[in-house]
Amino acid sequence: MGFLPVSKKDMEDRGWQQVDFVIVTGDAYVDHPSFGTAIISRVLERFGYKVAILAQPDWKSTEDFKRFGRPRLGFLINSGNVDSMVNHYSVFKRKRKQDAYSPGGKAGYRPDRAVIVYGNRVREAYKDVPVIIGGIEASLRRLGHYDYWSDKVRRSILLDSGADILIYGMGERAVIQIAEALEAGIDASLIGWIPGTCVKAHEVDDDTVLLPSFEEIAEDKAAYCKSFMTQYKNNDHISGHKIAEKYSEGLYVVQNPPQPPLERDELDDIYDLPYERTYHPMYEKNGGIPGIKEVKFSIVSSRGCFGGCAFCAITYHQGRQVRSRSVESIVKEAEQITQLDDFHGYIHDVGGPTANFRHPSCEKQLKYGVCKNKDCLYPSPCENMLIDHSDYIKVLRAVRGVPGVKKVFIRSGIRYDYLMADKDKSFMKELCEHHVSGTLKVAPEHISDRVLGYMRKPNRRVFDEFTDLYTKTNKKLGKKQYLIPYLISSHPGSELSDAIDLALYLKKSGFIPDQVQDFYPTPGTLATTMYYTEMDPFTMKKVYVAKNMEEKKMQAGESGSLYMTLDAFYRPVYLSMRGQGEEGFSRYISNNVRFHTASRELVPDH
Repeated sequence: MGFLPVSKKDMEDRGWQQVDFVIVTGDAYVDHPSFGTAIISRVLERFGYKVAILAQPDWKSTEDFKRFGRPRLGFLINSGNVDSMVNHYSVFKRKRKQDAYSPGGKAGYRPDRAVIVYGNRVREAYKDVPVIIGGIEASLRRLGHYDYWSDKVRRSILLDSGADILIYGMGERAVIQIAEALEAGIDASLIGWIPGTCVKAHEVDDDTVLLPSFEEIAEDKAAYCKSFMTQYKNNDHISGHKIAEKYSEGLYVVQNPPQPPLERDELDDIYDLPYERTYHPMYEKNGGIPGIKEVKFSIVSSRGCFGGCAFCAITYHQGRQVRSRSVESIVKEAEQITQLDDFHGYIHDVGGPTANFRHPSCEKQLKYGVCKNKDCLYPSPCENMLIDHSDYIKVLRAVRGVPGVKKVFIRSGIRYDYLMADKDKSFMKELCEHHVSGTLKVAPEHISDRVLGYMRKPNRRVFDEFTDLYTKTNKKLGKKQYLIPYLISSHPGSELSDAIDLALYLKKSGFIPDQVQDFYPTPGTLATTMYYTEMDPFTMKKVYVAKNMEEKKMQAGESGSLYMTLDAFYRPVYLSMRGQGEEGFSRYISNNVRFHTASRELVPDH
């Protein structure tokens, strides 16, 4: 069917006088199901709507926003696959020089706070046209939220963007319901009932749960924690209630309960739409779009995550109820991939937010919704959890059997505590024998049990047991394969002594960290709430937070330099203190080391 229109000429070539929707996005136009714009546009197309794509418009005037003329039903706006502020700035607030979702990988094609900028430009161009915002940037800023880059609490993005409706979470069903309401002639300001949306209102129903007002959460960190917990407990389509946040001007931002997750047949239909599976050819002259490389030969097999990590936003965007595609649908996509000219036999990934989750965590979820005061895996797997890898093994074997496929990798992450909780360890053998190429990347994130508790991750013992089983399994198979751990430094609750404990653990175990990511306080997560308030909203107890940039750099190091420095510079000290053990060495480093900003090195504090 070809790419959707990106110019007036494309419209005319299709015989269109007017489009129904213009999708404005901060990413380049990539028609692949790993890109939200591609999915939403193809879903609308399937339902008979005419859609045009306005990718990375010139936001300095309204001219580009008039490219297709006034759309019949409205504008749909997103910032792209990544929050525009995360896309532009490192955790140390340095401007990034590259953008994987832009032509040639160059930065500068989208503004800061893209949804707000685009929304206001549309309002300037067409004063009364319906404006609907969505995607990750809108979803995680749907209510008052702490903004790391300005270091303050900001209003709902629905207000600052000038939009009529905000779609949060996965928006396929909600966008069609909105389109049908607009088609029926209902004014956008009156479409206030659709699940998975936030709207503005001057009054609320009696059954609406009121959050602390915006003014309260901006001034009182305890109120901010209370607001977060209410949102956390109402993020399920069965058990969640309508909630509202009041603003001083007598306006409410009302969040309707979430949409139910798409079921298997619906997901299969979504991924069976006629995607071109690559970027628009207009980018070829600039070197293409680098972001396609990570997903072009990968397959999304599931959505949602019941892992519940404190630093992850998936829970608030895709939800805790996992749903998955059928084996047949996944195999069909694998067959399509093998027909691509540049495919060389390697499927890079078959997974989702967590690769080995293929079904809801328990049967009770389907009737009562997710538990409001209990996690599925933290602090240990719930006794009601359905732990079964057989369906995922079936998927992997089926994809391996597709003609033309030489190897199938798993890159989206194995939840190792779920694997270890499975009494049947056959998946570990399957993993090591067929789906690892030299190294397997896993995410213990830390080894301090105290820090892991704040992360809502399993304790170190579970990772050690997983490491031992992985090593033994590879030995039995006669394979030399290793683990590379992903780690997070400066997470709320982590002190310098914890970073040193981690360094010592890595040295002792022989792990070489591939990536040490300093904690990034992005909107919407439990960890960001702890970062801002310095309180655990579950207990309201104080949490230590490394906010000083010097300490954050010290915990993170440059490319893991903390670990290398401990090995080289302090090895003589360590050897001389062996009698005091690792705890004594850790205490010595904490008391006698500081971070030298200019040289970016650890130096003695004297």
